[in-house]
Formats: sequence, structure tokens, C-alpha cells
Amino acid sequence: MKKILFIVLIISYDRVCSQEIPAFKPLRYDEDYTFLKSDSGTHWYNKIKFSPLSNSRQAYIGFGGETRFQYFYTKNEGWGGVAKDDDGYILSRYLLHADFHASKYFRTFIQLQSSVSGSRIDASPVDENPLELQQAFIDINSNPLNKSKITLRIGRQELLYGSQRLVSVRDGPNSRQSFDAVKSMLNSDNYKVDLFYSHYVRSHNGIFDDGFNKNTKFWGAYIVRNKVPVLKNIDLYYFGLWKRNAIFNDGAGKELRHSVGSRMWGKIKNWQYDAEALYQFGEFAIKNISAWTASLNASYKFNNSKLKPELGLKAELISGDRQTGDDKLQTFNSLFPRGAYFGLAALIGPANLIDIHPSLSLALSQKLNIDIDYDIFWRYSRNDGVYAVNTSLIYSDANSSKNHIGRQLAGSFIYRPANFLYFRTEITWFDAGDYLKIAGAGRDIIFTAVTGQLKL
Repeated sequence: MKKILFIVLIISYDRVCSQEIPAFKPLRYDEDYTFLKSDSGTHWYNKIKFSPLSNSRQAYIGFGGETRFQYFYTKNEGWGGVAKDDDGYILSRYLLHADFHASKYFRTFIQLQSSVSGSRIDASPVDENPLELQQAFIDINSNPLNKSKITLRIGRQELLYGSQRLVSVRDGPNSRQSFDAVKSMLNSDNYKVDLFYSHYVRSHNGIFDDGFNKNTKFWGAYIVRNKVPVLKNIDLYYFGLWKRNAIFNDGAGKELRHSVGSRMWGKIKNWQYDAEALYQFGEFAIKNISAWTASLNASYKFNNSKLKPELGLKAELISGDRQTGDDKLQTFNSLFPRGAYFGLAALIGPANLIDIHPSLSLALSQKLNIDIDYDIFWRYSRNDGVYAVNTSLIYSDANSSKNHIGRQLAGSFIYRPANFLYFRTEITWFDAGDYLKIAGAGRDIIFTAVTGQLKL
């Protein structure tokens, strides 16, 4: 299998490297290959990205896909609290999509996903989901030739907003996430407005069994304003979440949560910044929700220096529950964030947390980068536990006054020989803090991963 993969990658590279391939988008349905409309060549890649179905070339179909292989090895997984795996495991993911445009007014997008786990002990549906309909939606466009365009999208689709702290495609784990949704989108000069209502698609480990889910509803509005004086870009948003059964350190029950927030982001010369704050309110079982978070992500790149070093600093305050057994819940819910929230190891999730995260990135060449980052984690409240990325409870408060969760040091090499090829190798060390030694086995974690990805 490894030899076959190697041959496929080499052949693909040889045939496509001479082509000017636009950068692939995180949401594959955002890619636009209509620039090939006037192309009269016969290259196979151009044909699969844009195949006209009418003489006017207004009706066309395009295809794309992705293959990703990852090898993981973890020493002391779950800080020593889960079954030992001496050999590690391999995850593979396959995505294939078709994008059909009948005209400028109508479009259909369909994507299949297959996620396979090899030798993974107790693989979850996020690791093992053999074959599913990942996306299947139609777009109806109004005023496609005007500056202001309104699109109605109906069907199963991926959602991504802002910095992906709250709503993401979950690209890090083996299975990406999607929603059965109705969404309207307004694009006008410097404005973008989305309104949507959806049901979250829960992963199951069978074939075409990720059916309609009545247990998790998600809706909201997201506004982006670009080219704002001084501030550059501003996002304003509201998200609503209803879950039939949610579990926190302070109990279990139905959850109705509203999130209202704002994000300011942009680039000024060599500086980049991303600041976000939001407040959550609603009801959980018989309790009132009052939670919040604030984050700052800033970096400076020395473009005129050798290796073009980029220094970054992230800091996050994320609320936790102040007192168990009272009539309030202050635990923050990160909704549907990216899976690799604090690195690919994804050991800690954004709830009840204080995080300081300096980083350094170096460009060893145009195609090879090295990233180093260091995280320090504390519990925000000693009366709340530690949560995973999906807000599931890892450890309860453990009746401990110790707040230091641990320190995480990670390093990775990233090699991009072409737009469609991506290789990454990394190692992460998590030094367990006082709290983890009380709440569980508290052993240090060593995590290693190798990733190879081909996109078309």
C-alpha cells in the first residue's frame, strides 16, 4: 500500500507540477475554476476541474478530492489513563466531490468522505467512518452579475466562521464535520452576512448511517465588515445551540445556549492580530448559563531577516463553573471548534482554561518550515474540571485546589513541494501538572505524528 501511494504521488507531481494551480480553500466549495472557461487545452487536470456541458460553457461540472495518511504514536495516552498501544496506528481519509453548475443561478455540490482507522484501539466514529455523504446541497443565486449577490443554500454542508474557534470543518481529526442546514448568504462589496439554521450531523462508524440528527440544533447569524478604518476587519455574530443531552462537571441535562461575540482582525505591515471576545447565556437543566471567553493572537514577522522568523503570542481566558450544585453554570461551550485546537495532539479543549502560548516559525526554504510552540495551561476555576476539544469532560474538579494542568512543548516540520502536496512531521511533549497528578494517573505524554496529503 505504501509503494502504491508513493507511485501515485510521484506520477501526480510529475504531471501537475507544471500547472498553475490556485491555492485550495478550507471549504472546497469556495474554489472557483471558471478562469478555465476560455482554456482550449487538453490537459487532464484542467478537464477534471472544468468540463463544459453546453456550447455557451455556462453549464459545467468539476471534480476534486483529497487523500490523507497519518501515523500516530502516543506514549501515556490520556496521561496514562487509557489502554497502552505500543505500535501506534494509522488514520486515512479520502474525500471526493463533484461541483455542477447549470448556470449562474443554480448549482449542486456533492462530496463523499471515507475515514479509516488501522489498528486504532477503541476507535471512535471520528476516527473510523467508512463511507458517508459529507456534503450534498444546492445553491440558488440571485443577481449573480451584480456587486450584491444573495445565495440560498439548502442541504448537508460544512460551516466555517472566523478563526474557527467556534465553528470549523474539524480538519485535524480523521472525519470532518458537517450540518444539515438552510443558509442564506449576502455578499456586497465590504460586507458579508450569513443566516443559517441547522442540525449537527453526528458521526457513526457504519456506511451511509450519519442520518438526520434531532438531538443537536445549531443556528445563527454572522456578519463580516472589511476595510474598516484603523481596525481593518470586524466580525459580529450570534450563535444558538440546543442539545438534548449535555454533560458538564456540574451535571447533565438539556442545554439551550446563546453566544454573542465580536472579532477584530487584520494585518499592519509585519504585524498580524486577531482579538475575540464573546458572552454566552441561556439554560442548562434547571441552571442559568453565564459564560464567556476572551482571546488575543498576535504575531510579528521579520521579512527582511534570514529564515524570516515569525514570533507569535496567544493568550486565552475561558470561563469555568464557579460552584457546583448552585443554580448557575459558568462553563464555556466552544460549540463546534477545530479538532486540533492546541496542536494536532488535541489533548486539552477550550473550557475552564487559562492559556499562554508563545510560538516561533522559521522558513528554512520556500517549501520547508519549522514551527515551535509552547503552551502553559491552568484551570480557570478550581471547582470545574478539564474538558476535551468537543467539550466532553475528561476529569472532574477532583476536589482539588491545584489549578496547574501542565505545559506542552511542540515542534513540527512542514514541507510543501507543491500546492497539492503537504507533508508534516511533529512531536509534542506534555508535562503533566499538579492537577492531573491528583485527578488521574498524571503521567507525561509524548505524541508523535507523520502526515502526508494529496489534493486535486
